[in-house]
Amino acid sequence: MQTATTPVKRALLSVSDKAGIADFARALAAMGVELVSTGGTARLLRDAGLNVKDVSDLTGFPEMMDGRVKTLHPGVHGGLLALRDKDDHVAAMEEHGIAAIDLLVVNLYPFEKTVAAGADYDTCIENIDIGGPAMIRAAAKNHAHVGVVTDTEDYAVVLAELDQHGGLTLELKKKLAANAYARTAAYDAAISTWFAKAIGDETPRRVTVSGTLRQSLRYGENPHQQAAFYVSGEIIEGVSTARQVQGKELSYNNINDTDAAYELVSEFDGDAPAVAIIKHANPCGVATGTSIEEAYRLALRCDPVSAFGGIVALNRPLTEEAAREITKIFTEVVIAPGADEAAMEIFAAKKNLRLLLTEGLADAGRGGDMIKTIAGGLLRQSRDAGRITADDLEIVTRRQPSEQELADLLFAFRVAKHVKSNAIVYARDGATVGIGAGQMSRLDSSRIAARKSQDAAEASNADRPLAVGSVVASDAFFPFPDGLLAAAEAGATAVIQPGGSIKDKDVIAAADDAGLAMVLTGMRHFRH
Repeated sequence: MQTATTPVKRALLSVSDKAGIADFARALAAMGVELVSTGGTARLLRDAGLNVKDVSDLTGFPEMMDGRVKTLHPGVHGGLLALRDKDDHVAAMEEHGIAAIDLLVVNLYPFEKTVAAGADYDTCIENIDIGGPAMIRAAAKNHAHVGVVTDTEDYAVVLAELDQHGGLTLELKKKLAANAYARTAAYDAAISTWFAKAIGDETPRRVTVSGTLRQSLRYGENPHQQAAFYVSGEIIEGVSTARQVQGKELSYNNINDTDAAYELVSEFDGDAPAVAIIKHANPCGVATGTSIEEAYRLALRCDPVSAFGGIVALNRPLTEEAAREITKIFTEVVIAPGADEAAMEIFAAKKNLRLLLTEGLADAGRGGDMIKTIAGGLLRQSRDAGRITADDLEIVTRRQPSEQELADLLFAFRVAKHVKSNAIVYARDGATVGIGAGQMSRLDSSRIAARKSQDAAEASNADRPLAVGSVVASDAFFPFPDGLLAAAEAGATAVIQPGGSIKDKDVIAAADDAGLAMVLTGMRHFRH
């Protein structure tokens, strides 16, 4: 039988995150609720002047084994699981002296934070909560009679309900129970993920993912699709940690594109000032410069048409000069590791322009997993953290690349890693001058990139296509010489590509015939 409203006469409180618990308990006590608690929570409540019973008063046993055993007892679980409308359950409670618990307030040992802090194996193990999840699941199962609170943000909701109805409604108890099971599921997911890594199991039999709602979104990629933004427990600087200073609420596409932009610009952590301009998750311009404003101008030059309505990511704090440049065209989002006051004042005049500030750059070389859903399943792979240095390159042509060509080749290949395959990137002097993305043919990507360089030249009144004198990067091998020859025709002088095609000899010969310098990386960067 489903009980409509449950009066709360007794509450058990046992929390690791003690934010707000004293005020919540004080409000419960003012409503006549008896408080039962454990360990540090009980001490905190007593220090706040509240009358609190120890859980040992319910169980008849003291806490033991360093607190590992304190709530795993029929005196607690009977009070949570008993069906109050079944005579035999009520009789059993009376026979064994089990007191009903109407409200359970539990948040779990901080396992996720412990792992994130880099704790050792034994410390992580000790932060696996046992009694907490057991109580949460028991209370959630018996939600017809028991309310269960696992998040501090639900304290106010519970108090408002008690004040309005004199108890907890079935509707709220169901919501709390659903949230409780989601919390224990996420907790177990974090433990299983950590455990697999700790023992070196790269393909565990079962894999789980979880997230916490950051915000509901108006819609997804298209207006007929529902969407929401969830964050994992992993703290990585970027859109998931950023503080939005101004502008409209972020959309699904904004979040996706901003993430792509910040991941790309974070490739240049420790390098010169760099800017990436993104449209539909693809870069339309990337550049380094002597200042962040110069880097922006060079990135914009690559494709000023596509940059309209794009996302701009910076690897340095936003300056007043850069803000003036960026606001000359319509931009959806700017994300940067900080901004000066003058820059924010300039942006403030653009009310719809979203400004996101972070505490730093993302770790572009980090590990971790990437998961993609397919019909009926998941695809899981490690993140593409691969990086190429000059020492990794194999020069395969007669002509050696110059020092400037070598620097541009490495720059272009780093950008190509973030361009949808098939990817072709022309670069010159630390800036992209043509990008071809997402084509079914590498030849088509090469031609599109060359055409983009011509368009950019016309837009900037240059006397020749920007690809002339550039280098070209390909995210994967050239299957035939045609894509390479298209790059040569566009004016490229040097090429970087992974190699590995059965036609490598033909491609190398074509490069030699065209007078190109070509280096092989041995690493490809497909991005689908």
